[in-house]
Amino acid sequence: MIKVSADSTCDLSPELIKKFDIAITPLSIVVEDQVFKDGVDIHPVDVFRFVDEEGKTCQTGAVNVYEYQQHFQELSRQHEAIIQICLGSGFSSCYSNALLAARDFPNVYVVDSQNLSSGMGHIVYDAALLAREGVEPGEIKKRLDALVPKVEASFVINRLDYMAKGGRCSAITAQSAKVLRLKPCIEVRDGAMIVGRKYRGSFEKALRTYVQERLKDREDIDYSRVFITHPACQPEVVEMVRKTIKEFASFNEIIETNAGCTVSNHCGPDTLGILFKRL
Repeated sequence: MIKVSADSTCDLSPELIKKFDIAITPLSIVVEDQVFKDGVDIHPVDVFRFVDEEGKTCQTGAVNVYEYQQHFQELSRQHEAIIQICLGSGFSSCYSNALLAARDFPNVYVVDSQNLSSGMGHIVYDAALLAREGVEPGEIKKRLDALVPKVEASFVINRLDYMAKGGRCSAITAQSAKVLRLKPCIEVRDGAMIVGRKYRGSFEKALRTYVQERLKDREDIDYSRVFITHPACQPEVVEMVRKTIKEFASFNEIIETNAGCTVSNHCGPDTLGILFKRL
């Protein structure tokens, strides 16, 4: 029996994790002298409280080699093979740590998602489907590696102060974006984050234009599913995005998921992306 496991940054919903019986390796969230585990004893609402109300700085920490070793040892007792999908190697040392840990476990197959959030979640979802079909673990890894460059992941960020606090942009840039009402689109390309188009105006207006530009008149989209992923957007904003998706594309599934602590810590509460696969 094959077990699918993933770093907590896959941002799949608790329902999907339960449905596919996916094991999760939580990243660490460090708040001053306290260390928490993403999705275990800290959640996005806690991150927002620490940052916005208490003025504290939160940092993310990779799953270390020992934690992966313990995880693989536990799963190996019950499963013939483990497929471990990791946060992209361009964002974290999770993948390299998992590779080091897997050297002691010949039945562990480690996949570099080269992505984050539910962009990584697509890889995990497909791994679970392949495992259910009884595909051999080596073949699953081969298919997942081929899928990795086909995932299209991006987010629109309403405010840049979280990125500034995390050192990913300057305070001047964040303030300028606020004054000019700019909403940047962060894209994952070749395993790294880049800044794409900057939308002007309200967050809702930016999101509608963003969705239209991502989906309209495309001939290379895999319409099996699309994730709408966000940390804490208002329900009416999410519903507007859902309707806009339906206006420009016909996905078999539109799945809403909440971003975990890693995305929340770097991007803040008003961040939303649509993440899908290309053919």
